[in-house]
Amino acid sequence: MKFVKTLVTGLGVLAVTVRASQEASAETLKFATLAPKQSVWGQVFQVWEKAVAKKSDGKLELVFDYNGSAGDEGAMVGKIKAGQLDGAAMTAVGLSKYYKPTVAMQMPGVLTDWSKVDKALAAKGDEFNKGLRDAGAANLGWGFVGLAHVFTKGDGSTVMKPSDLKSRKPYMWKDDMIAPITYQIIGATPVGLNVPEVLPNLKTGAVDTVIAPALAVEQLQWAGQLNSMGNEVTGAAIGAIVINSKRLDALPGDMRELVQSTGKLAAGALTEKIKEADKAAFTRLSGKLKTYDLDSSGKEAFTSTFKQVRERLAQGTFSADLVKAIEAAGGL
Repeated sequence: MKFVKTLVTGLGVLAVTVRASQEASAETLKFATLAPKQSVWGQVFQVWEKAVAKKSDGKLELVFDYNGSAGDEGAMVGKIKAGQLDGAAMTAVGLSKYYKPTVAMQMPGVLTDWSKVDKALAAKGDEFNKGLRDAGAANLGWGFVGLAHVFTKGDGSTVMKPSDLKSRKPYMWKDDMIAPITYQIIGATPVGLNVPEVLPNLKTGAVDTVIAPALAVEQLQWAGQLNSMGNEVTGAAIGAIVINSKRLDALPGDMRELVQSTGKLAAGALTEKIKEADKAAFTRLSGKLKTYDLDSSGKEAFTSTFKQVRERLAQGTFSADLVKAIEAAGGL
């Protein structure tokens, strides 16, 4: 695959030499992710693992736990802080466990394409990185998850306006800070679950609505339980690869540089691949699920609701200045 070859080539030319003694045992850094091993994310992480082992002559190893085997992102953060994990690839929901403002990038109705996401990171990325670092998580590189759409289960089911969610059973990530406020304003009753719990609940019908990127819906095998997909983008799902800052700082300088350099390269390759893969997943699902557009009144209703959500978030969840900065990046 083109992106794998590009990543391997880039990693191969890094001018990094690990000067550990021959007698020293290999350093192992253990990471976790919700992504399946054979997913787009997993493919990049496996290339990263091999590249680090090769460039360090086996003195440094990265080991990933895939498919949520280390628990949901809240559990991952707890394990990193306890020293059971060294790092993780996680979404902004997980990052918010370290530094709450990072999840503001996922406010609804704002960052609806990748150029807007880039503007938001250009405006606030350094601030977010400092906040994460101060909280104990060094950001090796930002990564994208996808652009979110509304997916529903049930023949002929659509969500043409926010109030339609009142009669549905929408999934809400337990650790999400934004979704509870969104559903409170709408007047809907969400079903709080961790990510690994979504598929079985879709199968039983305990959940019949998810708002997520097409790529995530496909890779997590939720798509087979769904019937309809809205064409409108509700927002972006953002993430990053982080490592315990104390663990990173404790590595010998050459190993630390290797982790940072290759991590940045892996995150960059993943980000570009996700843009393509999420678009392709949306196209594939468009051929399998019923798709629909909102009419003008539905668009106005969602715009109004999302504005109310952001106004509420600016009253204490996030600073008003942060909300304004993210909105500005989104052209609002």
